[in-house]
Amino acid sequence: MKQPLKIAMASAIAAAILSSAAVAAPEKFVIDPNHSLAGFSIRHFFTKVTGRFKEVSGTILYDAKDLSASSVDVTLQTASITTENDRRDGDLRSPNFFDAEKNPTITFKSTKVIPGKDNAFQVEGDLNMHGVTKKVTLNATFLGAGDTGMMGRRAGFEATTTVNRLDYGITWNKQVDATTKMLGDDVAITLSIEAMVPREGGPGGPPPPPPAGTDKK
Repeated sequence: MKQPLKIAMASAIAAAILSSAAVAAPEKFVIDPNHSLAGFSIRHFFTKVTGRFKEVSGTILYDAKDLSASSVDVTLQTASITTENDRRDGDLRSPNFFDAEKNPTITFKSTKVIPGKDNAFQVEGDLNMHGVTKKVTLNATFLGAGDTGMMGRRAGFEATTTVNRLDYGITWNKQVDATTKMLGDDVAITLSIEAMVPREGGPGGPPPPPPAGTDKK
């Protein structure tokens, strides 16, 4: 084999190895609040009332090669709660419920990621809400990742869990009769997250347009 051919083959092999390593390397995604949902539902008499937190932020370290090395850190702004009813939302921000002035954020920080079948996995962690921290487990699914062109590299995740609001000191209720209360105690939480790899020097998403009059080269 001639020397130039050997060098070319070695370079190709090295490039393939580096490319493979780059794909398998852990990726740090930043949550895109404009394409993410942090929602919840709770029983109101005999049906369910739903709501969400409009302001969600955080990071997801996703390691496709070793899922157990992944981690999650999410923050919700308590005052951003909405159920599409101004009077009810004001009550939820009050000391009757979240007491948003004293407890401006709800946070979740993972402590363990447990791989499952296919793209499913569990995330154990600490949920801090209303000044109380409790262990919870999220049942999560990785929906995929890829280059989206102008919107950069993105990934999708879903997660659900159920918590008892009484565990967090959110106890307000109204007894209607001997067997019926206005509100349930269990709160179902649903997270639908789109996250992005941040661009150099700024967040993810489309790069800013060039200044007017700038020639493209």
